[in-house]
Amino acid sequence: MARSHGERKNTRKKLSKSKRERGLSPINRAIQSFKPGDRVHIKIDPSVHKGMPHQRFHGMTGEVVGERGRAFIVRVSDGIRGRKKTKELFIRPEHLRLQSP
Repeated sequence: MARSHGERKNTRKKLSKSKRERGLSPINRAIQSFKPGDRVHIKIDPSVHKGMPHQRFHGMTGEVVGERGRAFIVRVSDGIRGRKKTKELFIRPEHLRLQSP
């Protein structure tokens, strides 16, 4: 059988919820707002498929630059395999958590 090469390959553990978190996420996460300059953690919510960043950005911290529609533009320093690039991601608020000061 041919192997899957999709966006969610090799994410059995990374994109799974614990038993207590199963099901839909609270509505408060979908309506939260951020201001430009806020620092946010990217924590992918696997029950919401829209606005989901790539799995390589799960667990990273970035800075909100602006808004585009319902999503927020987050600038992330991508230090993968020695690269030092900054990337702008369009992420919906369900996948973001405000960094505590």
